[in-house]
Amino acid sequence: MALLQPSPLGQKKDTRTVGRSYQPTFVILFTLLMMTGIGARLAYLQIVQGANHRQRAEANRIRMIPKQPERGSIFDRNGKLLASTRHPRSVYLWPMAHTKPSWSVVGSRLSQILQIPQEEIEKKLEDAGANSSTLIRIARDLTEAQITALKEYETELKDVEVHTEAVRYYPHGRELAHVIGYTRELTAEQLQKKRHEGYRLGDVIGQMGIEKAYEKTLRGEWGGQQVEVDGAGRPLRVLGEKDAKPGNDLHLTIDLDVQKAAEKALKNRNGAIIALNPKNGSVLAMVSHPTFDPNIFSKQKLSKKDWETVQGVEHPLVNRALSAFPPASTFKIVTTTAGLESGKFSPKTVLQTYGSLTIGGTRFGEWNHAGFGPLGFVGAMQWSSDTFFYQIGRGIGGPTLIEWTRKYGFGKKTGFEFTSEEVKGLVPDQAWKKRAWKTDWTIGDTINMTIGQGALQTTPLQVAVMFAVPANGGYRVQPHLLKDNEDAKSWRSNLNMKPETIKILREGLRKVVSEGTGKVLNQPTVPPVAGKSGTAEAWNRGVKQNHAWFGAYAPADKPEILIVAFAEHSGGGGGSVAAPMILEIMEGYFQRKYPLRYQKPATEVSQSQNTNSVNRRRN
Repeated sequence: MALLQPSPLGQKKDTRTVGRSYQPTFVILFTLLMMTGIGARLAYLQIVQGANHRQRAEANRIRMIPKQPERGSIFDRNGKLLASTRHPRSVYLWPMAHTKPSWSVVGSRLSQILQIPQEEIEKKLEDAGANSSTLIRIARDLTEAQITALKEYETELKDVEVHTEAVRYYPHGRELAHVIGYTRELTAEQLQKKRHEGYRLGDVIGQMGIEKAYEKTLRGEWGGQQVEVDGAGRPLRVLGEKDAKPGNDLHLTIDLDVQKAAEKALKNRNGAIIALNPKNGSVLAMVSHPTFDPNIFSKQKLSKKDWETVQGVEHPLVNRALSAFPPASTFKIVTTTAGLESGKFSPKTVLQTYGSLTIGGTRFGEWNHAGFGPLGFVGAMQWSSDTFFYQIGRGIGGPTLIEWTRKYGFGKKTGFEFTSEEVKGLVPDQAWKKRAWKTDWTIGDTINMTIGQGALQTTPLQVAVMFAVPANGGYRVQPHLLKDNEDAKSWRSNLNMKPETIKILREGLRKVVSEGTGKVLNQPTVPPVAGKSGTAEAWNRGVKQNHAWFGAYAPADKPEILIVAFAEHSGGGGGSVAAPMILEIMEGYFQRKYPLRYQKPATEVSQSQNTNSVNRRRN
């Protein structure tokens, strides 16, 4: 019997037995796992990342050609144009331009034509980012020579585009510089802060004045064209268009005629002039010297000469109407108010005045070194007697005087629109003295404060608000530049002063002009004027050069206009330096408004004509 049986012919034996039963299951699970992974990836790419990928794809296929909005125009109260827009031509590039092989030719030629370093052009393109879908402005306000050169070399400059754009223009330039302000291209720091508000590289923004205060109103909204491009970046068709929305126009309370008269009256002196309506605080004029031409900031790049006009020791960009100085004797309005409202002095108070007074061991002098004999409040205001007001301050004490100083609005901003430019000044008190000098408040500090000296610091605009109180019958106004039709009560608050206090203030201020230190304003060429002078002790680079102040309103019984003139380091007195400025402005205002009522006397006109005739013969 055979031990081994032969296999059937051609039969193969399968020797694999391990894992045979699990193979189908493994293949099925592996296939399902792969399909699930691919599906999940597709879902992630299409659903989660779909929008992002579509945006990237469209960025390669679609370009946005932006249309800059035209900034709103600015007008004075009578509709006269103060700021508008002109439309020069500018050079634009796509952000990826500097990555193309042709850039070595384009960049070099552009740099030569535009007189801009090639590195500076590349830096702008790099800052925008290669994936940016908007054109980047490289240069603005092209000259005719530059336009001609770009056309001459247009075969080399295929990626260069020239478009018109809106650029700010100020027809009155220096006369309104500190009111209107200026616009300028965003700095890198500003762009970082403003990017979330829709600003982009190359945008201009209000940097000062009305342009800054009402940036959102004036700016408008960007528009543009969506353009499909081919692989070379050439436009194929317009997919859509959004019109740029122009900014809103603004009408200001400024009276251009008064503004020009104030600018002329200040001449070349450093200082400020404020004119406002005392009933509601609307600003008719605001002049600050030295001034500057805001049109220079519309240039792509300022020259060395341009920079010299806005920089230097005189600080022409500083608005002196909103800067702080000691108010001198104009502040006697507050001292009078505090004395009468305290109840410690009656309207019939009469005090002896002296050549000097010694208080708290310190001698305080009278400005005329002799005194004026016995005076009441009206007479003391008329002659601006220092020793009279020293005694008022001693009688009421520092806290009462400080309280009324703050009620008049000193020591805080007025609410004027230029919040970043306006300073709040300083009202010194016990806490400030302790912090600044590590000593207590003394009677001497109170005495100095009664005549607007010491550490007290006020702005010309705050001083104008102070003068408005007696002018309008006891209301503190909020100065403003935006014209509207609101009732005057919306712009003022009642200080709740006694009628006798207001009466004495108005009588005293009228006496200053009719018989006292401001007689230069007592002229038939203007209606009756009420006002007050001030001469503040000040030093300029080690030399004593006083500040000159004068504040006045007219007509005295029913005021229409209030003017404060301030001459910085004039070296003269308020009555001799600042008052004539106010007279010049008031003559122009009232003679324009009432041409048959207030005119120069015939003799003066005749003398003026004779002088002109002689001058013509000499020439």
